[in-house]
Amino acid sequence: MRIEQLQAFLAVTETGNFGQAAKKCGVTQSTISRQIQSLEQDLGLLLFHRTSQAKLTVGGEKLLPRALKICQEWEKVCAEFTDLAAGKQPELCVAAIHSVCAHYLPPVLQKFCATHPEIQLRVTALGSDRALKVLRDGLVDVAIVMNNRFLTSSAEMVVDVLYEEEIQVLMSVDHPLTKYETITWSELVKYPQVVFKDGYGMQRLVQEWFARHNVEPKTIMELNTLDAFRGVVRQGEIIALLPQAALIESRKDPTLAVRSISTPDQLISQDISSVELKNHLTRQVVLVTTSDRLSIPPIAYFCNLVKQMNHITTTLLNEKQLVGNC
Repeated sequence: MRIEQLQAFLAVTETGNFGQAAKKCGVTQSTISRQIQSLEQDLGLLLFHRTSQAKLTVGGEKLLPRALKICQEWEKVCAEFTDLAAGKQPELCVAAIHSVCAHYLPPVLQKFCATHPEIQLRVTALGSDRALKVLRDGLVDVAIVMNNRFLTSSAEMVVDVLYEEEIQVLMSVDHPLTKYETITWSELVKYPQVVFKDGYGMQRLVQEWFARHNVEPKTIMELNTLDAFRGVVRQGEIIALLPQAALIESRKDPTLAVRSISTPDQLISQDISSVELKNHLTRQVVLVTTSDRLSIPPIAYFCNLVKQMNHITTTLLNEKQLVGNC
């Protein structure tokens, strides 16, 4: 059974005539006749009495309400796909890590809303792993997250690198580590740490770094908001390893201090390039979507806006890094 057969059936039912049905459908009368005959063969019953006016049989009466419903649904689907291809969609959903939501996205969102006022933007702050999961599940259109090749390796995923940023140490302004301009790993491991909850890419990244140095961090607490990190760190000797973008507000706070991490001695002794060395102490932020979504104009436009912000964000992060780390 094909949709054209049902459409032919409805046209004959409406006009009462095979010739008029053919005109209504824009095909020949012989085409309409073949479609009806094929439909009758599929169903095993005649649908019309072939008299001067085509009248429904009992089987035709049974089929009519169902054919109407099927064809109406098909028309809705066709209209929705036409709108989708033309960029007409009610909403665009984005999942992003907290620092991106706070400092990277606002100008992008403002410009997108100005150019697409008919589309409702829905932005959710999530950890990287969770954001990529909801993207894979089709609950969001775009994810802006810390790169995780294990979660973005499938063929339909499209990954664009936005920027890399240094991981630094957040502490109280009175913390003993503030006496260092940069902090060595041997000093770092002496103090208790607060980390992101499970499901956040930063937790995994920090754990991998410590494992690479064969040391166990003194993790005493897990949190999931930057405000909570700042509040806890102010209280004493607890420290936190956070990316630059997450430390922009902390640099403005006179009760807090930020320091860079020194190059580990064991890495200096190894014969590796400066780029490889840097990658041990940075995180990579990427934009992720799927290839089919990039064929939808508003989503493609949004992704291009995000990528255009790349140089602005890089400049912002560099400026913040140059602000006194004290």
